[in-house]
Amino acid sequence: MSKLRYNSFFKVIIIGGLILLLLIPALLIRNLVDERQGLRSSAVEEVSEKWANWQTVRGPFLSIPYYEYGKDGKSIETHYLNVMPENLNVTGDVSTQKLHRGIYDVVVYHSNLNISGDFGNVDFAGVPKERLRFDRALLCMGISDLRGVEEQLNVHLGNEDCGFDAGLPNHNVAWTGVQSLVNLTDSLNDTLPFSITLKLKGAGSISFCPVGANTEVHLTSDWNNPSFMGNFLPTERNVDENGFSAVWKMMHLNRNFPRSWKDDSYTVGNSDFGATLLLPVDSYQKTERCVKYSILFTTITFLVFFFVEISRKKLLHPLHYLLVGAALIVFYTLLLSISEYVTFNLAYLIASLSTIILITLYSKAVLKSWKLGLFVGGVLVILYGYMFTILQLQDYALLAGSIFIFVVLCLVMYFSRKVDWYNQNSAEPKKESEQKQVDTNVQ
Repeated sequence: MSKLRYNSFFKVIIIGGLILLLLIPALLIRNLVDERQGLRSSAVEEVSEKWANWQTVRGPFLSIPYYEYGKDGKSIETHYLNVMPENLNVTGDVSTQKLHRGIYDVVVYHSNLNISGDFGNVDFAGVPKERLRFDRALLCMGISDLRGVEEQLNVHLGNEDCGFDAGLPNHNVAWTGVQSLVNLTDSLNDTLPFSITLKLKGAGSISFCPVGANTEVHLTSDWNNPSFMGNFLPTERNVDENGFSAVWKMMHLNRNFPRSWKDDSYTVGNSDFGATLLLPVDSYQKTERCVKYSILFTTITFLVFFFVEISRKKLLHPLHYLLVGAALIVFYTLLLSISEYVTFNLAYLIASLSTIILITLYSKAVLKSWKLGLFVGGVLVILYGYMFTILQLQDYALLAGSIFIFVVLCLVMYFSRKVDWYNQNSAEPKKESEQKQVDTNVQ
């Protein structure tokens, strides 16, 4: 058993076992990252539930009732003709603020939307005019979370002002929203203009639906980290440190529903577009990416110690490897916890410097050499510096990581090319061997 501690192959097996053992805490840390990310998502949902959720505005549109006999030929069923506007123009300004839930920030907003346009060239979608109840028509507008409506909502339609009531007569266009009873009997052959001022608050995102045959949306905000989402990207956009502005322009040919249809013949939800107000908090994603490199970092560090053993005849105990591996693993918990309070880059600097200094001082102590300790610290500086570079490369991270692994493999093959592994005892002290020879001669 005493000879096994000097055997290189036995040491390699021990090191490999320690690397596999350290995978267990690495996996636990990945679960911890997911848990902390889930807590943040829960905090965002909780604040949004009390404030108002993301908002989607669909409309306005007309919902005109008509009647048909049921399948039994006797009962009368109510159906609706959904009529979209000819032109729709939305101009909106979104002002943001941050709310706090524990250590987490949640971005919410107030928006001031001016919605205008007109109805004209109505297509009755095959419904006979005499069946349509124009006197019972409803002007509707879908709003995904009515708690966000901040002021009484009115519409100027034609030459009249009408108020809105909560609720929709059906779910053909939207699930929640407001409606206003209007009489269209005398407006069938006229262009019917409308204008609405909507003060709406929400959280996370704001989106619209291109219900107009010609839809144009102008949106400005003081938030400088937007993500434009949906099936339509802005035709014009500008993002700077003061906020963003965006313009969307769509025609009825760009969407997958007509100008009018009966009941639920078409759906409009897959045509929504808008902007998400992203918090510049990607520390959890970056920390998770760091943890994925844990086995690589542990392997390279252990290789450095192993080659120091066989080249400098320094005998290290497996416990030395285990403690160094533990320090490498603790780096990720430091990074995760610190990044929740400061920026990720600063957290990475603090956690990596702490780990490098700790392992450097420990290496100096166990190897009994400042030169070797600083060498190990220099290798760690390269490793953590390269990983930080990879984290900044979103599109080229895989390429950079693959090149790095290839370079490491080349270095390992280069430094091990002259090692006689069959006659190599990793760190058997020379003096001990000489002492055995002296004892034999004496006998």
